[in-house]
Amino acid sequence: MNAEHFTFMHPKLPKDHKCAGDLCNEAPAISLDSTNNLVMEMFTAQRDIVCLAVVEESRPVGLINRNIFLSQMSKPFHRELYDKKSCMAFMDKEPLIVDAEMSIEALTFKTVEYGEKALADGFIVTRNGRFAGLGNGLELMAVVAAMQAEKNRQMMQSIEYASVIQRAMLRASRDALALTLDDATLLWEPRDVVGGDFYHFCAYPTGWFGAIADCTGHGVPGAFMTLIASSSLTQALTQIGPSDPGQLLSAVNRGVKGLLGQVNGLDGTPESDDGLDAAFFWFDSATQVLSFAGARMSLNVLTPQADQVETIAGQRIGVGYVDSGLDYAWTVSTVHLPPGSLIFIATDGLTDQIGGPKKIAFGKRKAFETIVEHRDKSSSQICEALQRTFAAWQGEQTRRDDVTLFCARIRN
Repeated sequence: MNAEHFTFMHPKLPKDHKCAGDLCNEAPAISLDSTNNLVMEMFTAQRDIVCLAVVEESRPVGLINRNIFLSQMSKPFHRELYDKKSCMAFMDKEPLIVDAEMSIEALTFKTVEYGEKALADGFIVTRNGRFAGLGNGLELMAVVAAMQAEKNRQMMQSIEYASVIQRAMLRASRDALALTLDDATLLWEPRDVVGGDFYHFCAYPTGWFGAIADCTGHGVPGAFMTLIASSSLTQALTQIGPSDPGQLLSAVNRGVKGLLGQVNGLDGTPESDDGLDAAFFWFDSATQVLSFAGARMSLNVLTPQADQVETIAGQRIGVGYVDSGLDYAWTVSTVHLPPGSLIFIATDGLTDQIGGPKKIAFGKRKAFETIVEHRDKSSSQICEALQRTFAAWQGEQTRRDDVTLFCARIRN
């Protein structure tokens, strides 16, 4: 008897697919010495058979594709020439053969290696080297898609929870700001669910301290960096105090470099080249003087008598990066702020956004013009106006980065 039937199958696939055996379907097989006439009879009798496995002593040696076989045998005189010959004539001698214990992940890579043939013909599943059944390539793709969808769902749940954690980390600063300044606005818009920008605000008996920072990346990598940098800043404030922004930047620089292995890598090379741009500032309530230190970030001031915004540039050295020296010292700039003065700081997610008719960066000029135009309004109204201008500029363009804005009016 040349036709062999193997019934090692699951009539209904299990819910969780972990290995190739879970995709194994019941299928007939024929022995290597079977004739093409028998193959024709089997394809004619069972029209749902896409492929037919060929075995030698229960071990698979080939696969016959229904469409290819029927196409060949329909040619003139082919029935007469090949009917009684071995089925090897139209057999794929190198089908994809996998063990039932092979993981779905490994099976997917194997299928990709074999290319379109494995998707169309499927694959042979064996147990202990013996034919167990056939797997369907499209069914495998459906399983992989479902597994990926589940992974994505779990990942999104994790990211959404990370967002809760990140927002909780920022809440104390926002609450402190609201209690300290009666006309101040913080706008924090991560490009993704979580972001790489963060802010820090805290009040003291003699004044208040603020920080706006833009960490490497956005999304999950950026969010991890915000946790590292924010923790370093909190520790530095405890050890140094708030009144010297330059020293605080240097302390955060040392902390980030140490935590990220940018000082002494295992093989003598840095383990990463990540860091942050930041603006640290301290306002002395008695003297009305703002002390500022910036790492690739600027402070912008509009005093009551000025016609335009004045920019106090930060230094062109970022915090924590490989090219930032471990002992680098940021200089501190001071500016007297009479009552009614506005201070404004933004991360480069605002200025670098592409948009407008020429598809160019938003830049600083349009932001400053909006601030000057609405200077007599509250900080929240100024930020709302800036948001409208920014949104109109962005148009249909994709958001490029996280955006953080800080705007505050100095009172008596």
